[in-house]
Amino acid sequence: MTTEINIKQKQLELASSIGKLLRDHFGKGPESIYVTISDPYVTVYLRNFLTPMEQALLKEHHSITVEETRDKLMHGLAPEMKELIKSVSGIEIEEFYYDWTLQSASGLFMGIGIEKEPLPDFSYPNSDKVESLVSIVSKEAEKVPEKIYSHLFNSRTLVIIRKGILVEIEKMLIELGFEEELTIAKRKLEKGLLYKRQDHFEKYLNAQLQDVFVNWDFKLDKSTIVFILNPNKIE
Repeated sequence: MTTEINIKQKQLELASSIGKLLRDHFGKGPESIYVTISDPYVTVYLRNFLTPMEQALLKEHHSITVEETRDKLMHGLAPEMKELIKSVSGIEIEEFYYDWTLQSASGLFMGIGIEKEPLPDFSYPNSDKVESLVSIVSKEAEKVPEKIYSHLFNSRTLVIIRKGILVEIEKMLIELGFEEELTIAKRKLEKGLLYKRQDHFEKYLNAQLQDVFVNWDFKLDKSTIVFILNPNKIE
């Protein structure tokens, strides 16, 4: 019980600190922040995070400009974010991922510490079906992952990790310096393919799929997918 209370306290402290950090750099912070700490993973879900300038750009259909600007800001902010997570949670962050759903003004940060074998047990019903469906989506977008595993941290946060998914043309684009363009294109493609299977995911997870976030570490040839779930709204 004490450990659970300590984790909740750390989650609240981290949410508050990240909110301040984002306000300092973006000029406006999220309306709400939900942090989940499940060593060696930390997820940070942002709600209603859109500046007035970004709202104006989106109204003029300049979503790519908003994504590019945010990605540049986050590239510089990531080291500070990792240090902040470490200072509060005690987890040394080795990898840091982020993604946005601009239409709903939401966002997701994910930090990963050292993943020791055997991996933590965050098993859940139908995990094999969820992972199989994600593998099918990956094959449509690029190729079947060499390795895939998933963790249900709580009733609202499902993380799926894929390794070995880049195809040769993507590797060449990265080598030629088109990492940003590739990221934006892959976000749009993969999210669309995942939402096409929304009914299946909701059936397997017995929860409404509220939000989907996808990102990559091209150097590691690794990708994270985070499903934000609403278990109370499934019919």
